[in-house]
Amino acid sequence: MIFVLVALVVLALLATVHRYVWRRFVGDTTAPGSTLRKVGTVAAFVLPLLSVGAMTSGRMGAPFWLQQVLAWPGFLWLACLMYLTLALLVGEVVRPLLTRVLARRDAAAAAGTAVAPPQEAVATTASGSHIRTEELVPAGQDTATTSADPAPTPTPPADPAPAGPTPTSAIALPSRRLFVSRVVGGAAAAAGLATVGYGTANVLRGPSVKRVTVPLAKLPRAAHGFRIAVVSDIHIGPILGRAHTRRIVDTINSTSPDLVAVVGDLVDGSVADLGSAAEPLAGLRAPHGSFFVTGNHEYFSGAEQWVDHVRELGLIPLENARVEMGGFDLAGVNDIAGETEGQGPDFVRALGDRDRSRAAVLLAHQPVVIHDAVEHGVDLQLSGHTHGGQLWPGNYLAELANPTVAGLEQYGDTQLFVSRGAGAWGPPVRVGAPADITVVELASRQA
Repeated sequence: MIFVLVALVVLALLATVHRYVWRRFVGDTTAPGSTLRKVGTVAAFVLPLLSVGAMTSGRMGAPFWLQQVLAWPGFLWLACLMYLTLALLVGEVVRPLLTRVLARRDAAAAAGTAVAPPQEAVATTASGSHIRTEELVPAGQDTATTSADPAPTPTPPADPAPAGPTPTSAIALPSRRLFVSRVVGGAAAAAGLATVGYGTANVLRGPSVKRVTVPLAKLPRAAHGFRIAVVSDIHIGPILGRAHTRRIVDTINSTSPDLVAVVGDLVDGSVADLGSAAEPLAGLRAPHGSFFVTGNHEYFSGAEQWVDHVRELGLIPLENARVEMGGFDLAGVNDIAGETEGQGPDFVRALGDRDRSRAAVLLAHQPVVIHDAVEHGVDLQLSGHTHGGQLWPGNYLAELANPTVAGLEQYGDTQLFVSRGAGAWGPPVRVGAPADITVVELASRQA
């Protein structure tokens, strides 16, 4: 019942936003019955249907080719809708200001129209010259007594001058509104679409490499400088496929890490559809191995099958398990989404019987388990999940649900590092949260 209510609220919100966007971009800028209005109206119905199809086709078991067909336009439209709406909201502030400026300009132009001065009455002398009438009449003498002078030539009355600025006509007001709507709508469209284009390019060119040094009090001198390549949220799926995986593997290998940690949300789809797209992971190279823990999206995609598949590709799954490295313990826990399948995180199993005099590094997809990590004496937790917000201002929403959105922070005696991730979920767009692979270098305080 709750799911149905949430779905209805979301659909109502989407309908309201689409109505607003249609009104500002189509209704206010095109003539009724015009081709542009017809095209815009059709798009206002088709694009949200594509978005709904992109979000639900995978869960409904649609053929993978159909998921791919729907994914690009459907997910990209969601990003466009978001930034077009934000740009239009800014335009709502500009709209009345621009209207007022144009109204003042029109009023000033009307007031500046030259008004013809009153014509002076003239009389004609016998010689044919013209003199002012008041000069022909002596002071105090009525003009009627000067009959000797010829009667002045009657002057036709001048056209009455306008009493003031011409009122704005019924045609001018709609024209001004149309002009303002087109200017604001055009600027909003340019800003919104340019933002989405920039964000899409950020994803398609692949993640950049970041480096961070993390000192650990218990790390022995022999492990000083140990480098862990942390990659999360690769999100292989209908949009980001094999080429995306290959870029990530090549980038990781270029850093020559001692160990690779894949901390969840590797895929968005089944092994049957995406197994071949994940195969480049077999090319990861690190002398101490490559390790993997599940994320919430693995449990939407068949976690057990994916754990088996990554094992076949040479990665070592850490399912609530621990291995001893040369100078520290490396542990991993399942994602909390696994609780619905009885496969949630088990910190006791992963960390309960270890030697706490040794440093411990924990791989856990979601940052929210940091308090369990503190309780079990973990020195460093490596996580992902947040995407750094992915689409600004999504980072502010991510802050409400996660203790840390990106970067390194301290919680008690435990340090938490959160990666922004190497891929993207939903729209293949990143704005204000560039994709990254981070080389975490462990530092011994004894060195």
